[in-house]
Amino acid sequence: MTFAPPPETAAWRHLDSRAGFEVAYFRPLGDGHRVEGCTTAVEEGLTWIVDYAIDVDAGWITRRAEITGRSAARSRHTILESDGEGRWRVDGVPAPHIDGCFDVDLESSAMTNTFPVHRMRLTVDAGSEAPAAYVRALDLVVERLEQHYVRVPDEGPVRRAIAGLRPDGSCQRYHYESPSADFACRLVFDASGLVLDYPEIAVRAR
Repeated sequence: MTFAPPPETAAWRHLDSRAGFEVAYFRPLGDGHRVEGCTTAVEEGLTWIVDYAIDVDAGWITRRAEITGRSAARSRHTILESDGEGRWRVDGVPAPHIDGCFDVDLESSAMTNTFPVHRMRLTVDAGSEAPAAYVRALDLVVERLEQHYVRVPDEGPVRRAIAGLRPDGSCQRYHYESPSADFACRLVFDASGLVLDYPEIAVRAR
């Protein structure tokens, strides 16, 4: 199962829990990709900005993530590095609590759900655990987030109309669960493996 190459850029509008926008740019990096992006938001009366540059290898395993967060109270910066075998360093210090993870997942981003679906390349009805190095939006604290993906049949309409994007049967759908966050939903991805519809979180704008 293969995906189309990522577009040069994509964008998402936040939903429900916060107001804001995310824009990402995809660049070739050796056999892999660099994704550079920015998310701005208002959440519970607070404004924040998260900038990121994330490098993935040919198998879409995250190898490096440089993240900067800004709010009225402070600015923060952190760097995550992986050896590609599931061992991590955060700001140069070993981080055994996220060992065994292969993806970075940003609380601020809908884009980062791209990484596990590309990496796992699940067939219909197949599922897999996908624990991630999860970076909080306001303080950039790095946690372990347990996640599970099951690919479901590629049928049914996208829940929201998305300007400029017309699902044509190339969409993929996944049942997503995060037991630690007590959250589950149905994720819809386009032919490039980018989220189109993330219920309660974000919807593609471009």
